[in-house]
Amino acid sequence: MNTRHIYSWGWKALLVGTVGFASCSYYTQKRPLKLYNQTIEKGLSYDAAIVPGYPFDGQVWDTLVKARVLWAVHLYHKGIVRNIIFSGGAVHTPYVEAQVMGRYAEALGIPAQHIYYETRAEHSTENIYYSYLLAQQEGFKSLALCTDPIQSILLKRFTNRRFGSPIAHLPFVRSVLESVHDADPKIDTAGLKVDNFTPLKSRESRWQSVRGTMGSGIDWNGQRVLPPL
Repeated sequence: MNTRHIYSWGWKALLVGTVGFASCSYYTQKRPLKLYNQTIEKGLSYDAAIVPGYPFDGQVWDTLVKARVLWAVHLYHKGIVRNIIFSGGAVHTPYVEAQVMGRYAEALGIPAQHIYYETRAEHSTENIYYSYLLAQQEGFKSLALCTDPIQSILLKRFTNRRFGSPIAHLPFVRSVLESVHDADPKIDTAGLKVDNFTPLKSRESRWQSVRGTMGSGIDWNGQRVLPPL
């Protein structure tokens, strides 16, 4: 199913969730709201948000990636995150996912100097891994994963076990996004495509892709846990 069809499902249908345990309101609504409220009540803030990418068809941003970007923008304007790391290469389409998200974020008012790009990741675990390495290079000391509630749950064990510094989870809150979901800036897509593109499905079998999502393509250099930031 292409992204345009998914987009036509409508905003609220996606936020409720459509796969597996997504039908459980605890994962899609209660947990995200609890984490968000705790962050505000405790006055927590983070040097950077990690935002995993999603395919872009060159015409309209998919509802899921729209939610992730708007959520990161909201957290930036609230002072909860000071910088945003957009992560994702050209995986399923020729467009570099991180750069597409970054261009939308700039159109929504995020200063370019507070946007960072990680463009190697092709799987969700790689989004975290390579963004963590980038954070080390930039001297960031605290990170939050800012994505949809389902991806947050799926990556929770991975973020808890493989990184020397904690990675907080701040999945988007449906009720908050409903107040800003009409934002729909137009972007210039020039320079966002790679040449001689080959989609991931032509480079990996279904089983290889599943294993990649579980982190099989990551070179840990013999380290079970990456050093603290």
